Amino acid sequence: MDLGELWARLRGVHVLPLLAAVVVVTLSFPVRTIRWRYLLRSEGSALPFAPLWHATAIGFMANNLLPARAGELARAYAARKLTGVRFSTAFASIAVERVLDGITLVALLTVAIWAGGFAPGTAVGGLTLVGVARGAGIFFSVLLAVALFLVHWPGPAMRMARRTSHAVLPQRWAARAMDFLEGMLWGLDALRRPTSFLVVMFWSFAVWLMSSASLWLAFLAFDIEVPWSAALLLQCLISFGVALPSSPGFFGPFEAVTRVTLALYGIEAGRAVSYALGYHFSTFVPITVLGIWSLSRAHLHLADLRAAEAEDNADA
Repeated sequence: MDLGELWARLRGVHVLPLLAAVVVVTLSFPVRTIRWRYLLRSEGSALPFAPLWHATAIGFMANNLLPARAGELARAYAARKLTGVRFSTAFASIAVERVLDGITLVALLTVAIWAGGFAPGTAVGGLTLVGVARGAGIFFSVLLAVALFLVHWPGPAMRMARRTSHAVLPQRWAARAMDFLEGMLWGLDALRRPTSFLVVMFWSFAVWLMSSASLWLAFLAFDIEVPWSAALLLQCLISFGVALPSSPGFFGPFEAVTRVTLALYGIEAGRAVSYALGYHFSTFVPITVLGIWSLSRAHLHLADLRAAEAEDNADA
């Protein structure tokens, strides 16, 4: 890219819509915490909001600063330290979140494709939009079906896991593996109750609609004229594009997906990448700062989060 063009576009941004975009997407993180609280309600009475908020902020801050989506492990680790919930339970609840996020995003992607009037063969990044929606729908539906099976019929799964672990692991490690699996079943328990499932899905749509609204406000800030459905489409494709472990903060994949998505609406590469960089950095800062503040309030250190992966072995 021409760096002069990039700087000129960033200097010409409308500040108020961009600030509004930052506020809206930052407020989506407390909404995530509300949803997570419902998922962890199976441990008994509802866990207090404040410690779960700190764990949420720490997890997303770690995703921004550490590679390979380490924030998911860091978030479960922080929840264990701050609330006493089992690491395996917290981690399983985060996995359920990701599956429900996928289901929600597939629904929003379907709306975006329909509202945008795209032909079935319209492609982005070498993949058709319909193909992305169909493939993601199948993938997340299978994961949800497996989770529902484990929740409603845990006996067969646990017996198979017990036989396998005792056959291939030393007795001490087999016992730890079974304890970890039991904790994971607790983390899936919210799927057992239809009312809890519906409440969690409601908050899932709230999270992603807020994020999409933030992208639309940023369109105004950068004078990008596209239909409202473009915000839904961009949000869905970005989320799928950064789902795999990648660079800290997803810098690179985020901008690449934004560029090819906005090209569908005739937005040239320079403007699309300027928008992506400006929006990405502006929204990167608040949750990172909040996460560092939560880390200090929790009397944890960034180095402690690197040990999060070992917590599942010590969870017995």
